[in-house]
Amino acid sequence: MKKSTEAFRVDPAATAAFSALRSALPNLRPLDEDARALKAVVIGGGTGAPVSIRTLLSLGVQTSAVVAMADDGGSTGVLREEADVTPPGDIRKCLVAFAKDPADPLVRALKYRFAVARDHALGNLLLAALEDATGSFPEAIAICEKLVDAQGHVYPSTLDHVVLSAQTQDGRILDGQAVACHSKTALAQVWLSAEDGRPPRPYEPALQAIREADLIVLGPGSLFTSIIPNLLIPGVVEAIRASRGRVLFVCALADVQGETWGLTAREHFEALAAHGMEGLIDYMLVHSKVPLRAESPATGSFAAISGAELEHASTSDLNDDQLIKGVRPISISYADMLAIQSRGPIVISRNLVDAEQPTWHSPFALRDAFQNVIKLSRARRS
Repeated sequence: MKKSTEAFRVDPAATAAFSALRSALPNLRPLDEDARALKAVVIGGGTGAPVSIRTLLSLGVQTSAVVAMADDGGSTGVLREEADVTPPGDIRKCLVAFAKDPADPLVRALKYRFAVARDHALGNLLLAALEDATGSFPEAIAICEKLVDAQGHVYPSTLDHVVLSAQTQDGRILDGQAVACHSKTALAQVWLSAEDGRPPRPYEPALQAIREADLIVLGPGSLFTSIIPNLLIPGVVEAIRASRGRVLFVCALADVQGETWGLTAREHFEALAAHGMEGLIDYMLVHSKVPLRAESPATGSFAAISGAELEHASTSDLNDDQLIKGVRPISISYADMLAIQSRGPIVISRNLVDAEQPTWHSPFALRDAFQNVIKLSRARRS
């Protein structure tokens, strides 16, 4: 009997580009021993947090992740509604990113989606089943960490079942993460409410991981629906403030959904500041194709990376030819860079685009940028 090629498909992931980085690691400049002893925590969700996870792991940094629990779309949404489980999707993506061997058949199988089973991901079903079998979502995560030989820990920011709501820039109110992320207008504000009506309670091990971190990485990923929902959990921003760690915000490359449609890199920073991060961001990493100078235009191009441009970078006047299947690069100008820096962060502009997948980060450029941030943060602390 012929096997159906449509019955199974693998979730696409930006971390797929990291296979080339993995092969090249023996020839890349490593961090020194003291830097490898650093503890880093990635705060985010969706497809963005795994990118930072894989980058930090490639540097040998001790890494953990704090993951948003507001997802209510796709397979996760069905499981939340019909089985009343804790949202597994973003946790599963981060678990896979932490796997010691991404090519292991079990790790690959966790990303499989089944057309014959309402497009559920196997990893989502496994986490949901383990939560039911053990009576504990953290225990379900711990079991999966062992299965994939995870090189770090994944923490939900809360165990409460929360609902994300949003207000758009034109004043409309949207309920639900899946609805908000596909808004036809950029979002202005988001907030969380627990399904039982109480304020969401933080997951204490997540707060502890943040407080103990030497480097706290926000993103990349969906600003309002993956990164900020973590910051809305009571205690998370306070844990960031209490930490001795430096905070790095990795700005997304492009608008791939409606929630930030048309927002500049400066507006991304301002949204974070308005949701509790004012005065807490030390570095902001942005994509740019050319150096940010006074005479430079606002940039956002997806042109290919050249070796000479790798050390500096920004984008160019946006036109219809630069749009890729409805995706728009996030722009930054020299004036915006100065405005961001006037509020505390050091803006680091690099050409971060992957030549093969123009809406994904280049693993090599991102690794180099992270390495420089770690060195810079240590120099500022000493």
